[in-house]
Amino acid sequence: MKKSDFHFDLPPELIAQAPLPERTASRLLWVPPVGADFEDRRFAELEALLAPGDLLVFNDTRVIPARVFGSKETGGRVEIMIERLLPANEARAQIGASKSPKPGSTIQLDAGGSAEVLSRDEGFYHLRFDVPGALESWLQHSGKLPLPPYITREADSADALRYQTVFAKTPGAVAAPTAGLHFDDALLDRLRAKGVQTDYVTLHVGAGTFMPMRVENVQDHTMHREWLNVGAELVQRIRRTREAGGRVIAVGTTVVRALESAMRDGELQPFAGETQIFIFPGYRIRSVDALITNFHLPESTLLMLVSAFAGRDRILEAYAHAVAQRYRFFSYGDAMMLWPQSDAAEDDA
Repeated sequence: MKKSDFHFDLPPELIAQAPLPERTASRLLWVPPVGADFEDRRFAELEALLAPGDLLVFNDTRVIPARVFGSKETGGRVEIMIERLLPANEARAQIGASKSPKPGSTIQLDAGGSAEVLSRDEGFYHLRFDVPGALESWLQHSGKLPLPPYITREADSADALRYQTVFAKTPGAVAAPTAGLHFDDALLDRLRAKGVQTDYVTLHVGAGTFMPMRVENVQDHTMHREWLNVGAELVQRIRRTREAGGRVIAVGTTVVRALESAMRDGELQPFAGETQIFIFPGYRIRSVDALITNFHLPESTLLMLVSAFAGRDRILEAYAHAVAQRYRFFSYGDAMMLWPQSDAAEDDA
């Protein structure tokens, strides 16, 4: 299987550069299994597409202001993108500089304080920050929000609200779980009033989610690491939902990654820790019955994940439809609701 098998042509003007005025104003492409037609809907119609007893599973991670700027001892400028917060004011990070800083060197931070380079591994740096107080708190007033690289503008005050889900709770992500951005409190209230259940995983989305695949053979790719937590109460709720005939619907690929990482011997189990799970066609997703997701980059691992769920040909057909109908793509773009490919289609994949 080749990376190029997941290519599609996307006009640059379809890449959403800013959110719509209302979260639920996005469009929603309904993608049933092969044999049924696509439907162009509005995200605000989601209530009509769900039934009492269904369970929506969200990712409650919270995006931290993870971009920090400074200067090397030589005076060269540095941009630090924190990948993960670690104990003792340490962090795993990417560093952008004209020349890579060496272990043992110190970066003076524009907002005050410094960061010592402890080591480098797989393109990431291990840093120790000397800043007032806890690093997480310091970042809240000194860091900058890390918008995705395909958004060609600086983050503004509106992004601090809109590049964050309304249910964001646990700080640690450097990118938003974007399928959740379409939900506002009013929609969530209507869904709960209808009898639709909601629950949460935590998966801290890392900067590695934007790194392009650098190998042509898909099987040769090594995924980045992300930290997650699937709690015991959620596991029990998922079991009860399915026993009662309800559907488990993942809101975002990060939820799928979390739940599939928590599968043990075909059963969902509580799990907290790191995952490097790589889901691509040939892998059968068993933890969810449907998936709400945004549109993903060509040749990306996330496009491969949704292809594993709904079938590569079906996904590429849906993306071609979305391009023709001028859907908005990527983080601030529109959404799709996917149903799994049939067993017959899966056998042919």
